[in-house]
Amino acid sequence: MDVSPADSTAVEQPVRGRPRSEAVERAIIEGVMKLLEEGVSLGEISIERIARTAGVGKAAIYRRWSGKEELFVDVLRTAEPDDLELPGTSMRDDLIVLLESLRRRGLVNRSSAILHNVQAQMKSSPKIWAAYHNTVIAPRRRLGIEVLRRGQRDGELRGDVDVDLVNDLFVGPMLVRAVLRPDADLPEDLPERIVDTLLAGLRPVSSPAP
Repeated sequence: MDVSPADSTAVEQPVRGRPRSEAVERAIIEGVMKLLEEGVSLGEISIERIARTAGVGKAAIYRRWSGKEELFVDVLRTAEPDDLELPGTSMRDDLIVLLESLRRRGLVNRSSAILHNVQAQMKSSPKIWAAYHNTVIAPRRRLGIEVLRRGQRDGELRGDVDVDLVNDLFVGPMLVRAVLRPDADLPEDLPERIVDTLLAGLRPVSSPAP
């Protein structure tokens, strides 16, 4: 069937709603970051103030987030480095990638006064902290436990260990260095060193030959 020039133009007409939506979302997130850069605390940032700063209506914000707690979480996630994709080649390789993500976040938090300040403020706001925990921390923890369980199934990890506890053993040293010891180095080989040190005592022991 022939297509007339008018029909062809209609078919090729790009959909413009989504780009505008992304632009509004970006303006809102950048508006929150601007307020934080100006030293406004989380408690002082209201939806009305965000809307004025971003140049949008309050309805545009509520269409995307149920409240400012969810919005703050998305702002933090935007400022953080992206999660790395797990290679899936072995438990060891996946654990190294998970710890590398934590190492990068530690470096970003150290270099960003805004992120460091916001993370500290979140602890005093139960609703914001709960939203951040449920949408960011908890999924990463579940992923680490899944990697360890797969390691048990594949014979890379002793079957008698508590994977929930073992996950803390892997993550703990990186968090100590990244959060509790801001003066400590976060070298590129740290994830590999942590994983290999712990796996030396957590791998299944081969039975001696009869």
